[in-house]
Amino acid sequence: MSDKSKGSSINTATASAADRGRIIIRTSIIGIVVNILLAGFKFVVGIISGSIAIMLDAVNNLSDALSSVITIIGTALAGKAPDKKHPLGYGRIEYMSAIVISIIVLYAGITSFQESVKAIINPEPADYSTVMLVIVAVAVIFKVALSQFFINTGKKVSSESLVASGTEARFDAIISVATLVAALIFILSGISLESWLAAIISLVLIKSGFEMLRDTVSQILGERISADTSQAVKKTILSVEGVEGAYDLLFSDYGPDRVLASVHIEIPDTYTADKIDVITRDITQKVYVEHHISIVSVGVYSINTKDSKVAAFRAEVSRIASLHNEVLQMHGFFVNFERKEIRFDLVMDFVPNRTAIFNQVLEEIKEKYPDYTVYANMDVSYSD
Repeated sequence: MSDKSKGSSINTATASAADRGRIIIRTSIIGIVVNILLAGFKFVVGIISGSIAIMLDAVNNLSDALSSVITIIGTALAGKAPDKKHPLGYGRIEYMSAIVISIIVLYAGITSFQESVKAIINPEPADYSTVMLVIVAVAVIFKVALSQFFINTGKKVSSESLVASGTEARFDAIISVATLVAALIFILSGISLESWLAAIISLVLIKSGFEMLRDTVSQILGERISADTSQAVKKTILSVEGVEGAYDLLFSDYGPDRVLASVHIEIPDTYTADKIDVITRDITQKVYVEHHISIVSVGVYSINTKDSKVAAFRAEVSRIASLHNEVLQMHGFFVNFERKEIRFDLVMDFVPNRTAIFNQVLEEIKEKYPDYTVYANMDVSYSD
């Protein structure tokens, strides 16, 4: 890749990251303003009516505002430029922000449940008015719109923090709807279900918090990238002239918009170093431009083109490997007839005994070709 094209890619990435950060911060500020206003309205309505559900709803609005503050701080920190200590940047801080928000959701659900149980044990009738119910209904409309705005924007810019905040806001809207339903039932029948509904919704909120926490921790651990993405990247790599195969495509996620990858490619054994250099640079450039993923390492498998006997060797070794269902793929196959060496990689399924099966396959191949030394690597299926 030329210095000019490389500089262009870096500038594009920087601009994209900056735009993404501005969108997240702007969305979060809108959320803070709306949630503070809603909390103020609901506190007043809750105090006047004596409704515990409305008071808890106001607290949830404040927790949403706090979530937005955390999202802003996380986005600002994640946008820091890479340095010597963290050469791959600070993008994963956004995942930490999502964890903090998930914990806030859990805390809100637990405290809401505690207050609901207290209200069930020591019930106090609420005093609803038409004006109060209209205010709560309007608040529901705003909350639903805000939650959808957060979720849509979060998915658009790949922000787990915004999606988590939007999910929390959606549950707040459900709480408000439940409060309205309980109020109407009380007005029409005199039966108070408010505390029971608040308790049920609190449990749902706790479940949501656990799920958000689980999903974010899973991302930090490192999830398998989507099949659509990996297959699209492989297609791009295979489109480069001279590349006969693409394998061992491994992705490393260092935060939204910061994905690194490595790959092994198959090329003819007649290619010179300068030809291989052109191919690897073309791969790096095309994958970044088309998918915004940085290929940081390209390994090379050479394909025998000088001896027709190789096809028979490959077919037989492949047949032996295919007798084991745990072997998903064989690639990187090469035979050196002068040195009597066979080289290849086996992709194993995620089974507990994969090492034993791998060694068994090697023994079977060695029995078939006792005069040859077999060199094999055991891979796992990192991507589709």
